[in-house]
Amino acid sequence: MKSDHLVHQRLQEAFELLWSDFVDPRDAFAGDDGLAWQELSAGAATSPIAAERLADVRQQCRELLVSNEFAINGIENRISYIVGPGHTYQAVVRKHATAPESLASEVQQVIDEFLETNDWHNRQQEIVRRTDRDGEAFIRLFATAEGATQVRFVEPEQVATPNARFNDPAASLGILTSKHDVETVHGYFVDGELVPAAEVQHRRANVDRNVKRGLPLYLPVRKNLRRAEKLLRNMSMVAEIQSAIALIRKHRAATRTGVEQFVVSQADATVAQPSGRIEQLTQYGPGTILDAPSHVEYEFPATGVDASAFVEILQAELRAIAARLVMPEFMFTSDASNANYASTMVAEGPAVRMFERLQAGMTRDDAQLLWRVIDHATTAGRLPVNVRQLIDVQITPPTLVTRDALREARVMQMAYENRLVSPQTWSRRLGLDYEQEQQNLRVHEKQS
Repeated sequence: MKSDHLVHQRLQEAFELLWSDFVDPRDAFAGDDGLAWQELSAGAATSPIAAERLADVRQQCRELLVSNEFAINGIENRISYIVGPGHTYQAVVRKHATAPESLASEVQQVIDEFLETNDWHNRQQEIVRRTDRDGEAFIRLFATAEGATQVRFVEPEQVATPNARFNDPAASLGILTSKHDVETVHGYFVDGELVPAAEVQHRRANVDRNVKRGLPLYLPVRKNLRRAEKLLRNMSMVAEIQSAIALIRKHRAATRTGVEQFVVSQADATVAQPSGRIEQLTQYGPGTILDAPSHVEYEFPATGVDASAFVEILQAELRAIAARLVMPEFMFTSDASNANYASTMVAEGPAVRMFERLQAGMTRDDAQLLWRVIDHATTAGRLPVNVRQLIDVQITPPTLVTRDALREARVMQMAYENRLVSPQTWSRRLGLDYEQEQQNLRVHEKQS
């Protein structure tokens, strides 16, 4: 019996040792927040997050963009640098093409009509906000019989696979693609209706090209944002509580009755609380000098407030979030005490390189959208069918780097005098409409 007990004990110890060393292979597919990652197969890529969790993650990031001041500041700064005062769009005759200048003016008129009708500058800002917040933006195009185009946003929740196609891999996540080519999109299921791909532009972010749906910008740092918000809140509450108590009187060797009588004698006013409790108030003016009996001590808790111990922790959290955005810390925290804008926004700076990449991506997406607008005008007979071969659309985003305006003007003047740039290009660099300025000059000359 004794030997059996010894064997049992040794087996139990061996199993406990094995159990403590056991590694669950599923741990590799779970983040520190418990979010399970989906293993992608080579055959069909859908989303790195399971479809049922994607809506939940998107909702979390939306809540952050409503309630978290740091998250809001980060997105607003991205909008300011990517969109800024707005991009300029100019229709020009394509290189090596022979076309009348009037054709470029006709195409420009179609573009200007589209920009004005759809309030495009504000819509551009919303595109950046939606793409960062939701990981994607769906833009649906509606063409009129006259060749004009209107656009409207489609919410990500509206794009979903109908029940009848639920088991069809080509129709997963509300997007119908070729069976063996995810990048070839045939249409989008919007509120159960299949809308042709030509009528929808899908801008997605933070995923590979063969992934159907995008991921929110703040997905990896949403817990950091919540911790930063809670830490700041707790710091403020502790400081508020400590500073709200002006002083604490300590009565040495005094009875409770004696303390209560002392409080009543020192009170300047008496207030009855709704709970029935009577509160004694004493007012101390600026420069008040307190004379205390030998058995009374005064302690001022506000002198012990030390929020600096937590500020470094808060800054570490904010740096982690700023690193995700590839932003200098001061852009994210609005604390410019330890940063220099001129040394940050230089041509080789990481933030400039990132914003240039984002601007280039938006420029390509805008160009694709504008060509659909031009195609609608062509179908309606407003433009010739070969307009794509004759006309090009040049898009100029706002400048990011810190500029020496006088030096840049001299460089442009030298380039113009040596016939390296045109007046139209010079105007776009200045953020001006060349044709409008020429018309203004003609009006000015007539009046003078």
